[in-house]
Amino acid sequence: MLKNITLSAEEEHIQKARDKARREHTSLNNMFRQWLKQVVNADKTINNYDSLMNSFHYVSPGKKFSRDEMNER
Repeated sequence: MLKNITLSAEEEHIQKARDKARREHTSLNNMFRQWLKQVVNADKTINNYDSLMNSFHYVSPGKKFSRDEMNER
């Protein structure tokens, strides 16, 4: 269920956000909903990344690489 809320922001920022929404063929309301989902899911994304990195605990390069070795092509 969608709920209405009231926000306040600088008029200039609101206008720039409306312009951006227009260029992206969407609404300011929809952009806000997308942003809110990103904020809410940010911790989840970080936890997923941490879990992925922890799953590679068995991977080891066997030595510490020098700067030149890491930048070799």
